[in-house]
Amino acid sequence: MRTPVRGTRKMRILSYKHEGADAVGLLINNSIVNLTEAAAATGRRSLAFSSIHNLLEAGPAAIRGVQQIAYSLRSGKTRVASANLASVRLRPPFPRASKIVAVGLNYKDHAHEAGFELPKEPLLFAKFPSSITGPNDPVVIPEGDPQVDFEVELAVVISGTARRVSESRALEYVAGYMVLNDVSARAFQFGDKQWTRGKSCDSFCPIGPWLTTPDEITNPHALSVITRVNGEVLQKSNTRNLIFSVPQLIAYISRDITLLPGDIIATGTPPGVGVFREPPRFLAVGDVVETEVEGLGVLRNPVVATAMVEAEFA
Repeated sequence: MRTPVRGTRKMRILSYKHEGADAVGLLINNSIVNLTEAAAATGRRSLAFSSIHNLLEAGPAAIRGVQQIAYSLRSGKTRVASANLASVRLRPPFPRASKIVAVGLNYKDHAHEAGFELPKEPLLFAKFPSSITGPNDPVVIPEGDPQVDFEVELAVVISGTARRVSESRALEYVAGYMVLNDVSARAFQFGDKQWTRGKSCDSFCPIGPWLTTPDEITNPHALSVITRVNGEVLQKSNTRNLIFSVPQLIAYISRDITLLPGDIIATGTPPGVGVFREPPRFLAVGDVVETEVEGLGVLRNPVVATAMVEAEFA
């Protein structure tokens, strides 16, 4: 068997606005190369996918092919016109994920902050896919709940259909990692006595800024996670404090829930969330919330009122 060239599987892939439509791009040295143009330049037009979701659905061979295109671009073997990252509007990498499975109280230090015992099994809840928004798009405060909170999380994206996967094989089903902000309306969440509405309001799931493949990340359980609001650090921890690891979560979830390509697992948030601060610290109109996971990029989301969004589309 031929040994792959070192570094050929590394890739950061994103979705962005290109000539008025969503397109797939490869992040190469802080510039964006259009996948369709890169596929044509390398003679692999069949790999010109219109979405990252479609790429995952096409299977491992297609993913490896796009990774090889990315390697050819990084190494200079293929040259294609590129756009500066700051000049384009990034879109959420997976705007139509079939589901977002989130995990509550999955950091030891966060459980202690909230005054709860460490859970014996993962505490799962769902966010509706309609809550997904882009890495620079606004977070909208709903009219009925001013207590909107921030939660930085490591997000895991599933590469293929995963059903009853063992822990030992779980990482084989990881397409890559992203940053996710599990925005939460606390009055809805605690007033409803269950979490669905408070976790699923429109704009409450910023993701991105791109998908980073596992080969770029030496250890997903040794990454710093940070939230800043208006530049002030409010959350800071490390994924080494996760109670349940990525393989444990994939095995636990897939035991009863089939995971599909592009599905997202939000692995939990560290301490420092607004609701448990003294006094509480919630997001306000005009704030800019930044969520960051080491090696995966930063989400920068301005906070706006519902009326501001309605005015934009009036």
